[in-house]
Amino acid sequence: MSFYDVFAGWAKKYDLDAAVKRFSEQLPTELAEEYRQQFVNDMEKITNGGPPIIAAGRDEWYSGPGIDDWYWPALRQELVREARMSDDVVRSLNNASSIVVAHTPRPSRKKWSSRGLVVGYVQSGKTTNFTSVAAKLADEDYRLIIILSGIHNGLRKQTQIRLNQQLKNLNPDRWWALTDESEDFRIPSHEPSASLTSDKAVLAVVKKNATVLTRLIKWLERDNGRRELQNARVLVIDDEADQASVATGRINPLINRLLRLMPRCTYIGYTATPFANVFIDPSDEQDLYPKDFILNLPIPDGYFGPEKLFGRNLVEGEDPETAPDGYDMIRTVPEADLSLFRPAGKAAAAGFVPTLTDELEDSILWFWLATAARRARGDLGHSTMLIHTSVKTEVHEAFKPVLDGLRRRSLDELDGEEPASSRWAELWERESGAVPSEDWGRKQNEFHELLPHLKDVVEGTQVILDNYKSTDRLDYTKGTVTAIAVGGNTLSRGLTLEGLISSFFVRGATAYDTLLQMGRWFGFRTGFEDLPRIWTTPSLESAFRHLATVEYEMRDDIDRYQRENLTPTDIAVRIRTHPVLRITAKMGAAQPSYISFAGRRLQTRYFWSGMQTGWPGTCRPPPTSSRTHSGTDPSDRKVMCGCSATCRSRASSRSCRDTRCTRTRRTSTAS
Repeated sequence: MSFYDVFAGWAKKYDLDAAVKRFSEQLPTELAEEYRQQFVNDMEKITNGGPPIIAAGRDEWYSGPGIDDWYWPALRQELVREARMSDDVVRSLNNASSIVVAHTPRPSRKKWSSRGLVVGYVQSGKTTNFTSVAAKLADEDYRLIIILSGIHNGLRKQTQIRLNQQLKNLNPDRWWALTDESEDFRIPSHEPSASLTSDKAVLAVVKKNATVLTRLIKWLERDNGRRELQNARVLVIDDEADQASVATGRINPLINRLLRLMPRCTYIGYTATPFANVFIDPSDEQDLYPKDFILNLPIPDGYFGPEKLFGRNLVEGEDPETAPDGYDMIRTVPEADLSLFRPAGKAAAAGFVPTLTDELEDSILWFWLATAARRARGDLGHSTMLIHTSVKTEVHEAFKPVLDGLRRRSLDELDGEEPASSRWAELWERESGAVPSEDWGRKQNEFHELLPHLKDVVEGTQVILDNYKSTDRLDYTKGTVTAIAVGGNTLSRGLTLEGLISSFFVRGATAYDTLLQMGRWFGFRTGFEDLPRIWTTPSLESAFRHLATVEYEMRDDIDRYQRENLTPTDIAVRIRTHPVLRITAKMGAAQPSYISFAGRRLQTRYFWSGMQTGWPGTCRPPPTSSRTHSGTDPSDRKVMCGCSATCRSRASSRSCRDTRCTRTRRTSTAS
């Protein structure tokens, strides 16, 4: 260890001036100044080299991992060795996680209550980022690390397994685990002081469940627990922070009660859909509004998100040539066929039998073909198909005999004499030519290369019903899985479907966050980037394209706020609205306004018109942005509904869908 490492360690704990003063008698003046500048340079490498941030006025203290750290170096080696991450990916992860750490309070402070939010992408590696943050803060002597891991047992178990592999098992003598893979938190036989006064970091992966959280709180509320928490540095990471944590009657108060026990606590929410979080009332200091920072994680290389799959709409001022249109991976399911995949009403669910339409059958055959192509490429990894049509467990159960029947008939068909001339070959030729494999540096497989693997793939496929009633769940820990997963809510958030290659998705949603989270096909498809396909309805395809635009604008806003040195308490994040979808069910302190995303003020004029020349009695309210300053969106220069006081006073029985408005048209011009 060099003397600069000692100097940097002191500067991180206390501050740079304190370090210079502390070592001024031991260092020549020139060397002390050299160390000062080196530390400043180290901090600038972190704050200038990572994702966009909203964190003006922060106390700069973190210059990166130290030479005597234990937890992060072990994790870094594990990621290179076992996860086989490239040096570039590990470097990007190191930088992104260091930025999060740099925006937490200086650990030497006597008291703090920090609230932050990290915005990632759906299935983009958020768990790896917060695992890295936990490791780095453990290296800064955080004693208690609590992970709030969703509301389902499957996600909690999956997170526990990851943290055991990447934290606990790498330094078993330096971790004290309060939970394990098989069981959530239960009050242990020892007192909390025994854990909190040890030289180990304490780890708990806890489901957001009222019973479990109450157990944890009661244990920590013991007299010796409260006493030790006065000095213990605590990190609470809220995975899927928009789920259950915001504006709920039981979970939200329990999380806030937990945080109030800890005078030196850093709370960081992680989510890909932060809409409910940014709408929390910022004036309520006892709630979870991310008052200290909001960070945007960079989009990882090779990530398949809404923009790459569905494309997005042009945003104001953008060159039409640059807006991405998405790959040709979306296949249409007619809206008129929806009743064939899900019953209308509870009564119909009991005897419901789904219909194997051409689109559904193609999606399943493509799953088998694409999996066989992966095997022909030497890829023996997990392969999964998702069928998501309804939340009802009776519907899930009704799919199993239909899928088993298709599997048996397909095996018989593959035993025939001329499989190469069958519909299998036709489907492969049609779909494999739709997306150029050359974009990922590979030559597309010929159908005859798939044939030796195809029957084994079909034969080895499991049909798994994954819902709150089922005992047969997706489990990727016991060998290679090839499965068609049929489910609803348990498959719609957080849980990773490994090797997801084909999706049949026709379940509707009414809010941005719900719909984005149900997109389990977002993520990484290394080695088979050309093969994913999604069968869905035109309305859902349009909704996902809109969400890609919303996501782009939101992240661009966060980037702009960083450049303007604004904090989350200075200005709100703008979210464009949709004529049908809600942004989130929990709008909190949201305020709708009409605003230009270029920041221009607009002049709005109202014109009275009769029904024969105005709207035909049914019109949609205009797109708006919530929690923003006033103005009007100039992209909406078409005729649209406007709700002025004049309009409301002249209401007639033939009003539009917005009950405040009837026969009014609005035109907008920039002033």
